Amino acid sequence: MKKYLYALLCLFLPAVSAIATEHTAPAEVMGAVTVDTATAKRLYDQGNIFIDVRNLEYFNYEHIQGAKHLDVNSELFTDGDLNILAEKGQGVVFYCNGIHCLGSSKASKKAAEWGWRKIYYYREGFPKWKEAGYPIGSFEYPQSVAH
Repeated sequence: MKKYLYALLCLFLPAVSAIATEHTAPAEVMGAVTVDTATAKRLYDQGNIFIDVRNLEYFNYEHIQGAKHLDVNSELFTDGDLNILAEKGQGVVFYCNGIHCLGSSKASKKAAEWGWRKIYYYREGFPKWKEAGYPIGSFEYPQSVAH
């Protein structure tokens, strides 16, 4: 039985690896500066605007403290909606769920096309931020009032 499981593992592991590589975020995005976690923290401390481009459920569960939310896969991800969160002259840091999430690269590319010039592509994203112990926020439901 162990031999069969080992044989199956040997057959499927390369396929799983190929699929994972296929969905790895690009190292760079034209028009954006790729930043690591330490640089993202410096940008955070300098007051740059962090935009979480994951879906609302992820954002509500936990996010970089003070980050704005704009789901890159929604119809709200437009030049106008981005402009509500940040002016074109401000530094904007896009992040999502790490190197296997394509959202922050997609958002960075769109922002560059729309004319933003201070775009930071935080490829490592929320998992590395959290791992580093940096400030995390989450949605807080209003406390109910007992009658």
